[in-house]
Amino acid sequence: MLELAGIIILGILAQWVAWKFKIPAILPLILIGLLVGPIATLYTEGAVKLIEPIWNGTKGLFPGDSLFYFVSLAISIILFEGGLTLKKNEILTVGPVILKLITVAVIITFFGAGLAAHFIFDLSWPISFLFSSLIIVTGPTVITPILRNVPLKKDISTVLKWEGILIDPIGALVAVLVFEFISVGEGKAYTITALIEFAKIVLFGFTFGFTFAHALAFGIKKKVIPHYLLNVFTLATVLGVFVLSDAFAHESGLLSVVVMGMVLGNTKLPNIEELLYFKESLSVLLISILFILLAANINIEDLLLVLNWNALLLFAVVVFVVRPLGVFLSSIRSGLKTNEKLFISWVGPRGIVAAGIASLFGIKLADIGEPGAEYITPLVFMIVLGTVLLNATTARVFAKMVGVFLSRSEGIMIVGASKVSRLIATYLKSNKRHVVLVDSNRDNVKKAKSLGIDAIEGSIYSDQLTDNVELNDIGFLMALTGNSDINKFAINKFRDQFGENGSFRLVSTDEMNDPQNNPEEGLFSHTDDYEKLVDLAEKYPGINEIKIDDEDHYASLITMTKQEEDMIPLFIKDPDSNIRIISAYSEQMREIDEDSFLVYIGKPIDIEVVEKT
Repeated sequence: MLELAGIIILGILAQWVAWKFKIPAILPLILIGLLVGPIATLYTEGAVKLIEPIWNGTKGLFPGDSLFYFVSLAISIILFEGGLTLKKNEILTVGPVILKLITVAVIITFFGAGLAAHFIFDLSWPISFLFSSLIIVTGPTVITPILRNVPLKKDISTVLKWEGILIDPIGALVAVLVFEFISVGEGKAYTITALIEFAKIVLFGFTFGFTFAHALAFGIKKKVIPHYLLNVFTLATVLGVFVLSDAFAHESGLLSVVVMGMVLGNTKLPNIEELLYFKESLSVLLISILFILLAANINIEDLLLVLNWNALLLFAVVVFVVRPLGVFLSSIRSGLKTNEKLFISWVGPRGIVAAGIASLFGIKLADIGEPGAEYITPLVFMIVLGTVLLNATTARVFAKMVGVFLSRSEGIMIVGASKVSRLIATYLKSNKRHVVLVDSNRDNVKKAKSLGIDAIEGSIYSDQLTDNVELNDIGFLMALTGNSDINKFAINKFRDQFGENGSFRLVSTDEMNDPQNNPEEGLFSHTDDYEKLVDLAEKYPGINEIKIDDEDHYASLITMTKQEEDMIPLFIKDPDSNIRIISAYSEQMREIDEDSFLVYIGKPIDIEVVEKT
């Protein structure tokens, strides 16, 4: 009981440490597992592990095949969640670079790392290519914490983010297929019998995954499943499909759940977001338990297998030869600059799926006596730990070295995607500013996207936004909703992360009527609230510009906007089209360049009648 409680406590503690220091959770999880597992034999009395998943085969936390069953079921859930994130429309729209990274680069990694493992460690070809298939994946769980701490251009972070999301189930699928071919061969790989068994696994894997995914989708759409049972019913279905598929064709269960997740993820379901959140929470708990157990289950003898120069050479080939080769060949004629390709090549940490499936397959192949199987788990763990540690500690420095680090985040987040927000965002985008709208209203988000504006459907009360790597170039925050409480909350919560260069919100009606209590973060004007802004957007659905001659002229224009009912100042645009957000204390703006423009919403003004004072 003490060991079980300890695993959960240590696992959640590791997750907290990862969140606190913005590092991938897999790093502290595996380190803790190694410290209480094989490394513990070096400092405990009697040279015993503090946590022993299996002891003498029949004792420990998971005696016999229990650990194997737990790992199998946990991996099936993790892979199902990975499949849910794979959207076919994203593959079509994310661009040729990402498509090549999940095709060309995958092939290069598969053969390049396989060849390296074979010649460096003298492993058999099947084991070598199983190793290479396991290190194909990167994964969002390891990419996101790294990119969140490194301000980058949007296209670089997007490439890395989507590569991680799309390659996760693809890499898992390749690893499962290679493993199935090895296991069905039983020493007679490439024979007709092995090919038939392999075909059965593929057939049942795809058939069960596809069929049960559509059956579950039908039940959800027809509301056969009550809402409060949706998440747990889906969990039970995933486990049922895994076990059932495995019963018909041994080792086809993992393939079934990957396919099931992919099909469901591309089906229009009303509650797919809730399902993803539930699976994510469940995966966090399973991952926390799983990787401490898997790391603790490694023996000191296994670690000694990779404690040599050959392991270092293999790591160097994978990181400094295979990964860059895949990236550069995948980005030919892509428009990416050389320094951007270098950074993408540098950031390629392996993640949860690689380590988890490696342990699972290592245990299975060792049980059937496959030569070289004992190398799979320690080699993959070495690549995972090495790449995560390397990227987590050097990504920021390397970004500065190659010149892709954004010293100043110029992107703008607008909370609220109403017509006013869309109007302002369209203007900002036309002036080459990265703008992201955030709203919980699906229709508003859909309208924004139809205009080509980046928009996220989500609540500011959740942590969804803080994990979005596509927002790592955001440095300005504007709260433009009609709810003053939401505006205040957004400023307080996201000021440090997204408003480092400026956080603003609309003044409330009460604040507008009490000039003595106007907030410092007031936006545009301390005499105009949301209702006034909406009214002007309805009457004059456009953004206007008027030329500014000097600071005195600007002051007179601001005075005019306060006197004129149908004008609200928004921005100052300098001759180079750089945009400065006007605060409620607009008269305090200074250092205005000649030939700048006052940008405002409201009634168009004839420049000739605007007198300079």
